Amino acid sequence: MYSSLSFSGTTLYLLPEKAIWIESYSSLFIADLHFGKAAHFRKSGIPIPEPVHYNDLQVIKQLIERYSPTDLYVLGDLFHSDWNEQWELLNGFLAGFSKTKFHLVKGNHDVLSPFAYQQSLFQIHDAPVVLKNMFLTHEPAKKVPEGKLNLCGHIHPGVRLHGKGRQSLRISCFHLSETHLILPAFGHFTGLSLVKKGPNDHIYGISGEKVIKILYQE
Repeated sequence: MYSSLSFSGTTLYLLPEKAIWIESYSSLFIADLHFGKAAHFRKSGIPIPEPVHYNDLQVIKQLIERYSPTDLYVLGDLFHSDWNEQWELLNGFLAGFSKTKFHLVKGNHDVLSPFAYQQSLFQIHDAPVVLKNMFLTHEPAKKVPEGKLNLCGHIHPGVRLHGKGRQSLRISCFHLSETHLILPAFGHFTGLSLVKKGPNDHIYGISGEKVIKILYQE
């Protein structure tokens, strides 16, 4: 079950798949996929199984089939570090969705060669993208144009929920402030950075198949 919010007349749907759907734009937004990270670790001698990324691709497939987006924007850190064979696998997988245009707003981990990006399915954006009343970046922008909401990633936001006694649980979340909406890391093979709720902020935690507004946070 999603949560929704409105910004200047635009409705944004915060999805439990760690994505945002804006129906009026016919666009999906995700951040921090970090595809290829498992292969990068294996190259360093750490045996990480590849299905960790396969699951992420299946979620992308489900999202595209459900919403039929005209555009899908990755807000940085699409691919983790140097080239490996998973780059070809990713592009081959996305080639099956010919009705969707794929965009990459480059992040700090997007360091493949210009040739690799030129041969990909992605339209590459080296600078922030202004999309109607959204301002798309990887890292939270230090200065957001007036009247825009900065959709971004990079932080891998999470929140700790406390139960009875000493029970606690860390979950991914969307972090909304007056000018920024930070997306959770889409990739499963990523960590969490616990965020602090400012006085005018809103935290939307992802618990199973639900996105829930966190009303209290220690």
